Amino acid sequence: MLDLAVANDQETFRRMREPLAERGIQVHHVPVSERVVTLDGDTPWTPDEYDAGYVYPGRLMEGGVADALLEVPWLNGRDTVVTSRNKAEVLARLGRADLPVPDSVYVSNDVSETELAAVFERFEPPVVVKPNSTTRGVGVAKAHDLDSFLGICDYLSLVHDYRATGDRSFLVQEYLPDATDYRVMVLEGEYVGAVERRLPDDAVASGQWKHNVHRGAEATGVDLPERWRDLAESVAAELEIPFLGVDLLETDDRLVINETNARPTIDEETKYEPEFYDRLAAAIRTRCR
Repeated sequence: MLDLAVANDQETFRRMREPLAERGIQVHHVPVSERVVTLDGDTPWTPDEYDAGYVYPGRLMEGGVADALLEVPWLNGRDTVVTSRNKAEVLARLGRADLPVPDSVYVSNDVSETELAAVFERFEPPVVVKPNSTTRGVGVAKAHDLDSFLGICDYLSLVHDYRATGDRSFLVQEYLPDATDYRVMVLEGEYVGAVERRLPDDAVASGQWKHNVHRGAEATGVDLPERWRDLAESVAAELEIPFLGVDLLETDDRLVINETNARPTIDEETKYEPEFYDRLAAAIRTRCR
């Protein structure tokens, strides 16, 4: 039996525990945040206690400490998490590889109001304003006019004024109304399943537009066309990330890559390909000591 360290005990941990146990991998919750950890040798973990980790912790400072003390190889290490979290870098890499992405502008504060107005004028309103490195839709806003857009940028500037803020940038993107949102999972270069994320009708009627599951969207398993599967696999290959969630947006005439996630939430087993957990177990084994 192999021992797998998992940094959180949320949905993914609970869903993977039994299927992986059936495949000879024991899943352990190893909390790395919101705790006190001594660094003088008397640590909560001992080297060789675990064979591998899933995946590198989202809080990079805590992740560095856990990485040093656990001494495990990760399915998705630090570099992959950092790459995927930088939304602008991902879009730049994919755009240069001729993969379809939304029209986007990267803004690094401080920027003058004149420059921001010129950015807004590039687009047909509304525009989406998106902090460059947040997750779960946090801080993402929609601006219908220049005044609203500049107001959102002002708030971001206030946040960026704090010297401890590591990321002083944000994205401005075209808004794709009525787009269908998909999360596609790619493991070791191969498609392993996808879900459509859809908001309840009452949420749409009230003006909600973000399709994040953590904000009330419902995820339904779907069988994607081969071309779409190939596109998601191309994204993972271009970014060189072993286990990747690829977010696709489909409109009447376009299919674009919206974001990626190197720490993707695993949904219910029935929503993925039948061999999903066989492949996941095999990927973990390849990273063991």
